[in-house]
Amino acid sequence: MSEHLHNHGGNLADLMASIPSEQQFFMAADVFSMLCDSTRLRILWLLCHTEECVSDIAAAVNMSSPAVSHHLRNLKQSGLITSRREGKEVLYTLAKTKEATLVHHMIDDIFEINCPR
Repeated sequence: MSEHLHNHGGNLADLMASIPSEQQFFMAADVFSMLCDSTRLRILWLLCHTEECVSDIAAAVNMSSPAVSHHLRNLKQSGLITSRREGKEVLYTLAKTKEATLVHHMIDDIFEINCPR
């Protein structure tokens, strides 16, 4: 590939030697796509700061429980949130992953708040 690159004084050839895989870019795009919906962003904001059940999340964002469940399923599939069962209820919270932590910091920075935790 480097034989096809123009030399503009940068280090593109060196950079291309360590480019992430196509799969890694797909995974990153999936995480970013979760942030492109204002409802999911509101749900994430809540779950960055508390652990809640579907019905409480639905009340907080003024949506039906089935609609919130759909968003929660997408967020969970992307690895940004986790769930645990407590009796008959399922409680959701932000995952303890590098990606979820980054999203938490981004959300706090965007809304210029300090996390209460």
